[in-house]
This record gives sequence, structure tokens and C-alpha cells, in this order.
Amino acid sequence: MAKKNQAHVSETPATAWLKAHGVAYTEHPYEYLEHGGAQHSAVVLGLDPFTVVKTLIMQDQDAKPLVVLMHGNRTVSTKNLARQIGAKSVEPCKPEVANRHSGYLVGGTSPFGTRKTMPIWVEDSILGLPRIVINGGRRGYLVGLNPQVLTDVLGAKPVQCALAE
Repeated sequence: MAKKNQAHVSETPATAWLKAHGVAYTEHPYEYLEHGGAQHSAVVLGLDPFTVVKTLIMQDQDAKPLVVLMHGNRTVSTKNLARQIGAKSVEPCKPEVANRHSGYLVGGTSPFGTRKTMPIWVEDSILGLPRIVINGGRRGYLVGLNPQVLTDVLGAKPVQCALAE
């Protein structure tokens, strides 16, 4: 089992954003696995995948980008999401498009410090958790924080669009 906080990771745009906004966070580096996703990071860090929040870059019918924050062990219902945000349709961006919008590489996408300002939607049940871990802006690097930061500081809006995996 990997030790938490075993190494300090150099600053990323996400950690710079968190510091600039006075957000307290803990660092959780882990061995990145290509296509391992939130489930892999949860296993190696000994965390419940429900508390590991993945950052997804999606787009609406007009190719306007948006960010969706979802439990690591849940899938986004794009139909439910589109209906709740007033879009005709929503779909995941291709990885190269997501990278361009966020300024991060897929697998290391954080909602903090993105290249473009995009609307951010968070699965409502995430906000009820005592603590979450979310990508810190690099593959193999999560940060732990209070989920209220997502709405209170980041400006994410709650939605209900989770499907069990």
C-alpha cells in the first residue's frame, strides 16, 4: 500500500490556484497507470472510489466545453446532465480537445487552474462527503480537500446525473 504524502510534487497550475484562493489541501501522489482512472488511484491510495472525484471535460451540442466532477465509481448520464443544464446534448470531448480546453493532459485534469474558464458541474452527492480527493493537475497526483471548496470557491453548480458503474 502506498504511503500518503510520500513525496512533495512540484507546483502545478491547480496547486497554485488552490494556494492563491487560500484552500487547505493534502497531497496524495501515487503510481500512475495508463487508463487506470479513479478506480486505480483509489486502490493504490487505500481510498473509497466514491470519494475520489474525477474531472471530465465534456462539450455541448455547440462544442462549448464544460467540466463535470463525478464520483470515481460512477458514470455520467449525459442525457440527464444535458436536461439539467439546458443543453440539447452533452458528450465527452476527444482527449486532444479536452487537453486543449483544460491545459492538462487527460488523466491529470484538475478543475482548478484550467486554461479556459468553463462552466463546472458537480454531482450533488459529492458535496455531502466529509472529504474528497481530486486531481491536482498532474497524472499520479491527487489533492485532498473539503468538497465545499467546489461550490464555494470554484463556483461549481450541483447536478444529479450519476449512473452506477
